[in-house]
Amino acid sequence: MMIPAFVRRFRFIGILTVVAVYLLILVGGIVRSTGSGMGCPDWPKCFGSWIPPTEASQLPADYKEIYTAQRVAKNQKLAKTLQRLGFKQVASEIFAHPTQYIETDFNVTKTWIEYVNRLLGALIGIFVFLTVIFALPYWRRDRVVFWLAFWSFLLTGVQGYLGSLVVSTNLLPIMVTIHMGLALVIVAMLIYAVIRSQREEATPEPVSATSNLALWLWLITVLTFVQIVLGTQVREEVDMVAFAANYLDRAGWVEQLGNIFRFHRTFSALLLLLNAYVAYRLYVLPSGRLRQMAVVNMVLIGLEIVAGVTLAYFALPAAVQPIHLTLATVLFGTQFLTIVLYSRATKFERQAAYPGVVA
Repeated sequence: MMIPAFVRRFRFIGILTVVAVYLLILVGGIVRSTGSGMGCPDWPKCFGSWIPPTEASQLPADYKEIYTAQRVAKNQKLAKTLQRLGFKQVASEIFAHPTQYIETDFNVTKTWIEYVNRLLGALIGIFVFLTVIFALPYWRRDRVVFWLAFWSFLLTGVQGYLGSLVVSTNLLPIMVTIHMGLALVIVAMLIYAVIRSQREEATPEPVSATSNLALWLWLITVLTFVQIVLGTQVREEVDMVAFAANYLDRAGWVEQLGNIFRFHRTFSALLLLLNAYVAYRLYVLPSGRLRQMAVVNMVLIGLEIVAGVTLAYFALPAAVQPIHLTLATVLFGTQFLTIVLYSRATKFERQAAYPGVVA
């Protein structure tokens, strides 16, 4: 079957955007592992310029006081707004968190790492906008695809604003967690949009729905999301321990982590068992695609556990930290893709059994 050009265009830009989001997550992990999150103390500019400086001499003598004052003023305005909306706990954390008052020293390497992170974020904004443009033919064909692209674009704008709050609050944990969570939501929406856009051109591979398998697929995906959130909290503890140790004696940091780290580590074993069970159930189905997804999911969770063990027992090597995070987010994406493919496969089976029923 000849695939229409507009379907190929939308698929290409959709997949490109998803890959770019994952690349941004990887770069964001590098930003975090190198301590470059405050390489640019303001947003959207960097040290007041669209092109960041390369030497401290290019900045005013009191630049640290200037950007600290701007950040504190923005945070106080945000906290008051959250209080009025009823989010008093979050507002109090913003007021009380001491890191927002820390002055930022200029470091050219950290500044440009953060700047590249922002450039990639802006590029993703362009990609998501193009998905909306390329989704216009679906307004009459399948409006769900268009609205998924449109809302992904709006949420990308919200994500950019949250990025500015992450900077202004000096990496406040709850802001980092929300920022990561929204990125995963955008990934899921784009994946579903791409798969749904091809449903009329795809070759059906129907399978019979098996007992509670759809629920199991959703369960492991939600638990992976929870594990990622737990991981962001562990990362915050690592940052606090590192700061207290003046970034020395890295081998001793793991021992100083609290219960959240131990729970995160134990929870990974549970995830491995649950994913192995679900992978087995997928593998026995008469569907090559679902078998492939079962293998991919197990490979990813295996690599993720290897990265986690490396971090825990080899003094938290900085190079492995962004890999660990990126693998987890890719696993979330492939698990969600598995849900969509399984749903389509069982829908084809129902349509074959009841041809008069339109799903």
